[in-house]
Amino acid sequence: MKAILQRVTSASVTVDKQLISTINTGILVFAAVAPGDTKKEVEQMASKVLRLKMWDGEDGGRWKQSVQDIRGEVLCVSQFTLLASTKKGNKPDFHGAMSGEQAKELYDQFVNKVRDLYLQDRVKNGVFQAAMSVAMVNDGPVGVDYRSDEGAVTLEINTNPKATADEPSSSQGAESEDCDFSRGLPPSLLE
Repeated sequence: MKAILQRVTSASVTVDKQLISTINTGILVFAAVAPGDTKKEVEQMASKVLRLKMWDGEDGGRWKQSVQDIRGEVLCVSQFTLLASTKKGNKPDFHGAMSGEQAKELYDQFVNKVRDLYLQDRVKNGVFQAAMSVAMVNDGPVGVDYRSDEGAVTLEINTNPKATADEPSSSQGAESEDCDFSRGLPPSLLE
């Protein structure tokens, strides 16, 4: 999952000129579900949204309070375009986003998990797959980009490197084998 968390003084979602949701001070969360995401990523993201320290403390200390600490509100908005790739050409490629029904199921689990971990009446939602008009007054401005898999690390280890034409082989003629430890890691980390 990927999310953009915006600290706001207010935010709202409108669909077909009808106000769907509105919040005051809190976090506007634009969230996207990627292929391979599971309940684990949903739970990580929900926890991060509620626990991320985005406000100053009452003692004036910087980055000391979460949305829960200030009893703020949360507005979740599904936005698959966060996972667009623009590496080739000028047209965004959305293959990095999970397909409709699967994405809706996990996105709904995410919103419900945020509600379960916090106060239900303080967590609002947009409309999945709708053309939404999202308005916000960014506070700061403060915005944080978060991926549920950002802690992953890829290491490439070649235990027996091939000698180049200019370098003698340290293996004295033994055949070289490359080791690949990248299996099971998200494709974005292998680029």
